[in-house]
Order: sequence, then C-alpha cells, then structure tokens
Amino acid sequence: MYFVFMCHDKPNAQKLREATRAAHLEYLYRFEEMILAAGPLQTDDGTQMTGSMLVLDFPDRKAAEDFAAGDPYEHAGLFERVEIHRWKKVFPPGV
Repeated sequence: MYFVFMCHDKPNAQKLREATRAAHLEYLYRFEEMILAAGPLQTDDGTQMTGSMLVLDFPDRKAAEDFAAGDPYEHAGLFERVEIHRWKKVFPPGV
C-alpha cells in the first residue's frame, strides 16, 4: 500500500538541509524499488526548499513510520512536522 509523506522543514533550515542532503539521498537509495515519487517542496519562486514529499509502497503503517524515523533529515532535526497518509493510486490507471 502506498503512503504519502509530507515533511515540512523548520523555518530557516536551508543550511541544515544542505548539510544533511547527501546522507538523506543515500538513505533513499536503500528504498529505491519502493519509491513511486520523491522530491523537495519549494518556495513559489523555486529558490528555496521548504520540505519533502514522498510516495512509497510499504506493507503497513509500521513500516512507513520506521522509514520516516530512519531518515537522516529526521535525525538532524530538519522537520517541523511530518505527516504520513495512506494513499490509493487511481490515476493514471494501470501504471
């Protein structure tokens, strides 16, 4: 089942995000086959990252929560809040 992760950075956390980004990406590659989509949230002008949005396929909520807890961004204290939502993919059909 798919889970959507909406991760919102703490204010003024751009330097912390940049310092932790390599470890975060390395962590994501361990889950590459489970990732439907992933990427940063941005300001409207695209100049700053303000969070992350990910969609991953996990067998249950516990696995999704474990994934979120293991993220180097989480360990670094980057996020102000993380929302995890179960999600049903409808469109496009069959993809």
